[in-house]
Amino acid sequence: MNIGILHPGAMGVSVAAAARNSGQTVYWASADRSQATRQRAAEHKLQDIETLAKLCAQCDMIFSICPPRAAEEIARQVIAYNFRGLYCDANAISPQRAKRIGEILGAAGIDLVDGGIIGGPAWARGETWLYLSGERATEIANCFANGPLETQIIGSEIGKASALKMCYAAYTKGTTALLCAILGAAEQLGVREDLYGQWARDDENFTRQVEQRAREVTKKAWRFEDEMREIAATFASVEMPSEFHLGAAEIYRRLAPLKESSRNVSVQDVLQALTNE
Repeated sequence: MNIGILHPGAMGVSVAAAARNSGQTVYWASADRSQATRQRAAEHKLQDIETLAKLCAQCDMIFSICPPRAAEEIARQVIAYNFRGLYCDANAISPQRAKRIGEILGAAGIDLVDGGIIGGPAWARGETWLYLSGERATEIANCFANGPLETQIIGSEIGKASALKMCYAAYTKGTTALLCAILGAAEQLGVREDLYGQWARDDENFTRQVEQRAREVTKKAWRFEDEMREIAATFASVEMPSEFHLGAAEIYRRLAPLKESSRNVSVQDVLQALTNE
């Protein structure tokens, strides 16, 4: 099976490697991609087909793994290059957006499988799950039969896999944003050290864990901002309050510039980014 990956970032390259581990031939398009992406693709022996047009002509399946804001645009580009295979959108998007992409693709004769990835990059069994929904979900799952990416089909309805991803990330990434906001507020109010003392009474390791989460999330905050907005839209679609995750999006917007830091990000860097608005 010829599979195309758009694009082999930290997560995408692990998905591509898992497909290769199961005997698939994996292509990617290097045009307009960064040197870091090129290096990742080369390290994991992905076949560079140079352009999206060539990838669409060569591949039976395409996996879209990109920042949420780009999901629809990439689908439209694939349509423009006359792709006629099976398309898996595995982006962190709302279920209603997944359905919209499915309608756009369907109008062009392309079948969609909805995907939601839970966990970090898939380098070990039992750590990363690709949840799938859609009429042809089994075909996608079969591409990863040998792991280490785990797959689970949770229905035939487009949007169901994305809904699960949104609900899961609402807690895992939403609480990290909440903790960052708490640190920022406590710093501004002059009670951060007192808060640490109270946390220590509850759990002596909690402060260290909070500071670690705040520092580490700065590497991904640029992407999590959009994901929080997708979660907010998901909640609003079922009449659940969406304001919390819109607030989380703002936290990640403030932290996003720290991705470009050339040194290890400190707690003070996080606090400055949060409060220097």
